[in-house]
Amino acid sequence: MSRQTRTAGRRIMGPQSALTDFLASHNISANQIRLDAEARRRAAAQDTQGDQDAQQNAEVSIADSPPPVPDEEETALPFTIRRRGRSAAQAAAEAEERQKEKDKKAIDKIKASKKFQKRKRGLGDSDDEDIARALFEQRANPLPGQMENCAICNKRFTVTPYSRNAPDGGLVCSPCGKELAKDDPTPKKKKPKRTSGGAVGIRRQAQSNILDGTYNVGGKSLMSLCIETLAKNIDLAEDLGDLPGPIVDKIARKLSKHRLLNPTTLSLFLQPTSQEVLVYDGAKLSADDFYRIFHSVPGLKKLKVRNAIHFKDEVVEFLTTRNIALEDLYLHGSNLISERKWIEYLQKKGQPLQSLRVYWTDKHFTDDVLAVIPTSCPNLTRLKVCHNQKVTGEGLNHIAKITTLRHLSLDLREAIHPDVYIKLLTSLGPQLETFSLTRVPELDNTVLDAIHTHCRSLKKLRITDSELMTDAGFTRLFTPAWSNPGLVFLDLQKCRQLESTKPRENPDKIGLCDEGFKALMEHSGKTLRHLNVHACRHISSEAFEDVFSAEKTYENMSKMEISFCEEVTDFVVGSIFRSCPNLRELNVFGCMKVKDVRVPRGKILVGVPNARGMVIEGDED
Repeated sequence: MSRQTRTAGRRIMGPQSALTDFLASHNISANQIRLDAEARRRAAAQDTQGDQDAQQNAEVSIADSPPPVPDEEETALPFTIRRRGRSAAQAAAEAEERQKEKDKKAIDKIKASKKFQKRKRGLGDSDDEDIARALFEQRANPLPGQMENCAICNKRFTVTPYSRNAPDGGLVCSPCGKELAKDDPTPKKKKPKRTSGGAVGIRRQAQSNILDGTYNVGGKSLMSLCIETLAKNIDLAEDLGDLPGPIVDKIARKLSKHRLLNPTTLSLFLQPTSQEVLVYDGAKLSADDFYRIFHSVPGLKKLKVRNAIHFKDEVVEFLTTRNIALEDLYLHGSNLISERKWIEYLQKKGQPLQSLRVYWTDKHFTDDVLAVIPTSCPNLTRLKVCHNQKVTGEGLNHIAKITTLRHLSLDLREAIHPDVYIKLLTSLGPQLETFSLTRVPELDNTVLDAIHTHCRSLKKLRITDSELMTDAGFTRLFTPAWSNPGLVFLDLQKCRQLESTKPRENPDKIGLCDEGFKALMEHSGKTLRHLNVHACRHISSEAFEDVFSAEKTYENMSKMEISFCEEVTDFVVGSIFRSCPNLRELNVFGCMKVKDVRVPRGKILVGVPNARGMVIEGDED
């Protein structure tokens, strides 16, 4: 044999030799594997031939012989022959039965999934089995990379992750998918998922809870954890049961915060025996959903809807025709209710009304609407009109005639003379418990003097964004001669001088300054729970140190806002924590002299301008 022949032989036999060596090293005989395979093929062929011969013999014997007597021995033989003759059919039947059992388990698993519950809610009264079968067939589509026939043009194509489903089932090719896409509405862009895990996510969530006023020092309560779990799996909830009202309210707030309140989840809060419905985000609700509220809760007494965009004339007309006597009506953003419908509703349904709060109604809640209230709402004790562009001084004159009012809050855009407010306080001042005036740059000290003269029962006072009231006016208001008991809530934010050329010079003492701050703490410091002097930047550090000195204690104070008071220092913050032992939260945004304060354990300091972040939870003993 030549050298070239031997070399070619080695090239051909080389891989086989390597494979033989590999099998031998693992105690595997290639020859034995081949012999076993041939033996199995011969045995299978003999079994098949034997079954065919037995079947032919059985058929011949049955045809030639007379019908036998059907006893046990004779009936057993044909059954045995029939069983041997149909072994392949039985194997196919068993395989089909196993596949059916596998499909049934997959369908049962689909029925327990969130996707099935969501599809079931969207289709209403459809059969559960049909919905589950449709989802199962959708999952049974060919995997990406496999070949499939287009359900429309029957063209052969390769399945990809982006292949579309045909309307009648199956998949479609790319050209047909583009034609189907033209008929679809414009798809919404998916928002990127926010990462909530890790140190950054936990810190952001803590800061969000601080600003929402829901932050708690320490671990979460069991109730909070249950509410969070329910909000994450709200699609699986069918009923809230007999939960107490405060817990139902917390669930509603949680769903609204995450924009999960929709026509489906609204049904959880519609109990026929309930007397109140609180909707904190009605942006996804239509007029039909408001109709459903009045149908489902016939004994409704209190209705609160924020972002009530679709609460319009048709809904008010429907509410007027129903046998529902609301005692508390809170509407936010219902700017599609016309003036005529407001007047019609108050005239027909104003008798039992005790509280009316209207926010962001633009130009439809007018003086003429307020003119109807004194005669149509004889039991009204609370009135709140916020962000209104149409109410003028004439409307305030109508409010002055509502002698039953105990709580009054106004946030108007029309400039109104101070004399109108003085007339209002002269009429309603003695019985008012809440008086709130938001964004009133045109008011002066005469209004403060009217409050001092006529108000005897105030517990809550708010005057914000004043540009004409002076420190002397606030001092006269809070003198010991004021017969009003100590306030519980006081908000005087942004009562300061606005002068861009000389912002820190205030020779006329405009706004809340040292003497006014000392007078208010002398009068109401022992009873105050909430104090807000945000941006009252003309209060000096000496005034803060005098008010919160070592010998003075304010037991009831739980929250204080002193942001953008420029003279606040570390010493002032420490004095506040010492003088207010029950203080829960202190806000110091914009106080740039607060740098390294020691925060007691269990207290929260918000807005510290340093590297530790927005929130500092105290850990000092």
